[in-house]
Amino acid sequence: MKNIIFNLRIILTTSSILVGGQAVIEGVMMRVPGAYATAVRDSKGNIQTNRHNFKSITEFYPVLKIPILRGIIGLFESLKIGYSTLQWSADIAEEEESQSNKLADIFLTVFSILLALGLFFAAPIGLTSWLFDHDQNAFTFNFISGFFRITFFLIYLLLISFMKDVKRLFQYHGAEHKTVYNFESGKELNISNAQNFPTQHPRCGTSFLFIIMIVAILSFALLDSIIMIYIQEITVWMRLVLHIPFIPVVAGMGYEVLKLTAKHRDNMFFRTLGKPGLWLQNITTKQPDDLQVEVALRALEEAFGERLSEYSQGETYIAEAI
Repeated sequence: MKNIIFNLRIILTTSSILVGGQAVIEGVMMRVPGAYATAVRDSKGNIQTNRHNFKSITEFYPVLKIPILRGIIGLFESLKIGYSTLQWSADIAEEEESQSNKLADIFLTVFSILLALGLFFAAPIGLTSWLFDHDQNAFTFNFISGFFRITFFLIYLLLISFMKDVKRLFQYHGAEHKTVYNFESGKELNISNAQNFPTQHPRCGTSFLFIIMIVAILSFALLDSIIMIYIQEITVWMRLVLHIPFIPVVAGMGYEVLKLTAKHRDNMFFRTLGKPGLWLQNITTKQPDDLQVEVALRALEEAFGERLSEYSQGETYIAEAI
């Protein structure tokens, strides 16, 4: 299930520039206009890189950039890129690429998705129905189940943060953020400058997940209210059947909220809305060492390649995609 959590990344933009990142096993993936690259430190201490050209389908079909739909597409593309880079980093870190069991990988992925759906959707809905008599009150029911969902998410993050490999992943997550900050600042890209920046970044995937959970409360309450117009009673199983397919739409709505939060970050309401995501990053990011920051910087430089000098730095960035 770690794949699901960490496949979400920040992507920052001005009118023409995108910079995003994701922590992977013993490394970092960075995504820039037209490409993404992953840098991983292998068991011998060398940094290995893997670069791919990439353009979103929305670049070929601008009609797909309509609100909500663009968020759904961005999420799907990010998950696809994230999974492939995470798998590549695992192969490099473990030096077992030739022995990789594809069937086992598929099984673990399916298991992770089912576990996430069970923990963050089925369990909150089931507990709310079992403990409280509010099944036919759309807002109250979804507020309580949303509270359970956020609580489970916090407990999950706290528990996995004690795992050794996850601590390393969180350090690379911090290195990724420091590198993005370094790029945004316009200062020379180097370890010393990057280490001066914090590990918490306002446009992190952790913040996006928290926003999705808030949006989900209102979205599912609205969905239930519409359903109850046509039927007299809504059951737990009906909620599961209808809520789970609605998740991509909730993600699309969350993306629009994330855009507004970034665009109006000087507004007190949106600034307050973004604070819980920053607080959560006290769990999901840790202070990296210089070697980890070196890997993150290498990923960014590799992603840009010779084009790095073409892009201006020190501008103001707002969230554009997941």
